[in-house]
Amino acid sequence: MYKRIIGDGSARRKRYNSAMGNTVRIAVAQFNCILGDLAGNAAKILDCAARAKAEGAAVLLTPELSLCGYPPEDLLLRDGFFRDCATALAQLAAAVHGIKVVVGHPQLAEGRRYNAASLLQEGRIAATYRKRNLPNYTVFDEERYFEPGGEPVVFEVSGLRLGINICEDLWGEQGPVEAGASASGQQRRVWRADAPRLARAAGAQVLLVLNASPYHTRQHASRLAVARNRAAENGLAIVYANLVGGQDELVFDGASFALDARGELTHQLPYFEEALECVDIVEGVPQPGRRAPDLPLEASVYRALCLGVRDYVGKNGFPGAILGLSGGIDSALTLAIACDALGADKVRAVMMPSQYTADISWIDSRDMVRRLGVRYDEIAIKPMFDAFLAALAGEFRELPVDATEENLQARIRGTLLMAVSNKFGSIVLTTGNKSEMAVGYSTLYGDMAGGFAAIKDVAKTLVYRLAEYRNTLGAVIPLRIIERPPSAELRPDQTDQDSLPSYAVLDAIMSGYMEQNLSAAEIVAGGQRVEDVERVVGLIKRNEYKRRQAPVGIRITQRGFGKDWRYPITSRYREKFS
Repeated sequence: MYKRIIGDGSARRKRYNSAMGNTVRIAVAQFNCILGDLAGNAAKILDCAARAKAEGAAVLLTPELSLCGYPPEDLLLRDGFFRDCATALAQLAAAVHGIKVVVGHPQLAEGRRYNAASLLQEGRIAATYRKRNLPNYTVFDEERYFEPGGEPVVFEVSGLRLGINICEDLWGEQGPVEAGASASGQQRRVWRADAPRLARAAGAQVLLVLNASPYHTRQHASRLAVARNRAAENGLAIVYANLVGGQDELVFDGASFALDARGELTHQLPYFEEALECVDIVEGVPQPGRRAPDLPLEASVYRALCLGVRDYVGKNGFPGAILGLSGGIDSALTLAIACDALGADKVRAVMMPSQYTADISWIDSRDMVRRLGVRYDEIAIKPMFDAFLAALAGEFRELPVDATEENLQARIRGTLLMAVSNKFGSIVLTTGNKSEMAVGYSTLYGDMAGGFAAIKDVAKTLVYRLAEYRNTLGAVIPLRIIERPPSAELRPDQTDQDSLPSYAVLDAIMSGYMEQNLSAAEIVAGGQRVEDVERVVGLIKRNEYKRRQAPVGIRITQRGFGKDWRYPITSRYREKFS
């Protein structure tokens, strides 16, 4: 009942035999889609097919939803989007000859929406597989859009039987059925990670897996471990194609791979770049091939940030980027990322000193822009600040100076940056880090004003490590910026630690509470002081209203302040700390 085998003429004679002595070459294409650019994505797939065919490949495997891009989000609620995808798929199929292409796409069939993958060959759509397991956690909400699929699809090439799975089909443990609600509200029953088993039961010897698996610092190790388990459990070799590129806050790292039936790695494609790699399957076994080196943590995060900035700016048609340079480490790191992502000729830095700006901030900022070769301007804000204070003197009569005056300076700077952005079209990159976002150490309509937050998900302690890493590639960040105590420079002799715990403590509490979902009591039990935990957790909760108004930024951890952080602004829930 499971078998659904589509063969080519020569394969039919050996449908149920092993591929003894046969070699089948499978090409893996990890490429950078532009969401919604159906014609452009189809052209990329055809180009990959032509290159794969020239290298002797019989099959080309592309990533999940490669025809339309991932994730389409609420475009999937529009029937017209599905119709346009169907038209593009038919046109793509008509152009495919001499090679089989497995392409991911959304499908609307009999009123139901599916995350699908179709086998294209000789001008037609030969078969379509529908994703069985729909992720509905962290940044994923596929149950909002799709129905689960059912029947496995296996096809033959020269006697080798190839099954198709899509991303989440590999995850989870094999086990009993679970009940759940479908996208339409109807009840359904699904198996956890049974898709590989069903493909094996249908005769598959090798599993082709289409993926759109977004990057975070632990994700590749997790996906590789899961795939190894599935390969060994089912006795299936796996060829895994992952998307690459930036899409809003998500970055896809590529790093596609192949495993033999024992789960041993035979191929590894490079991280964060487009690539086409061929995997030779002999007697059902992937032969050893090229394995791109793994990246240290700092290198992988830095490349993810560069790719995220490059694609957000480029795919949205901005001519370049502008940012406020302060002489501090956050803006210095953001400037380095922007230049590496876009080129120095597309980046502009503006220094906006006040009477509280230290001389070394001017000196170090000028030094850094000279090293990078970016356009640099200085606009003093003291005259504007004085004008604001004069205008508000009556309102503020006999009231003490406090954070209001500090925030005025930040808002003047935000206004200036947005004015330059409006005039020249470049997007403003904000420079706030995750630690600041967590506790609200930022100013609405001030340093939070901008279009894209490059280091929004980078904790302050990691900011320092990334700055040091970047200098190993070329010393562009002056050493004093890295070594000096961090300061907003909004009042005399100010440092961040005047109003915050040390960043080592803050980041540890933030990671436990926000990223690992530990309770406050568990964090205290882990060694943090009660008063520090109360303070940081309280600040995280009180500043949700700010984060809701912050620009979108790149996600590099397993939980960022974006798609996978959905806490209420209005809430009186209070946790116990012991």
